Amino acid sequence: MTIELKLRKIGNSLGVVLPKEALARLNADEGDTLVLTEAPDGSFRVTPDKGDFAHQMAVADEIANRYRNALRELAK
Repeated sequence: MTIELKLRKIGNSLGVVLPKEALARLNADEGDTLVLTEAPDGSFRVTPDKGDFAHQMAVADEIANRYRNALRELAK
């Protein structure tokens, strides 16, 4: 599914309006929090916030930084 979105000025910021079909697929509604994450290929993914997602990502970043050299060797 590909949906074209347009940026719109909202105050001093830019915003995106998600159509009903996208909100239904995300199981999201007004007031919900969505998370924008960057994929390895440089694209972005929008997912609903699952509460502790930010904490899980912070822990993953900490582990990746702590074991950077070991992970680099394992990736060879």
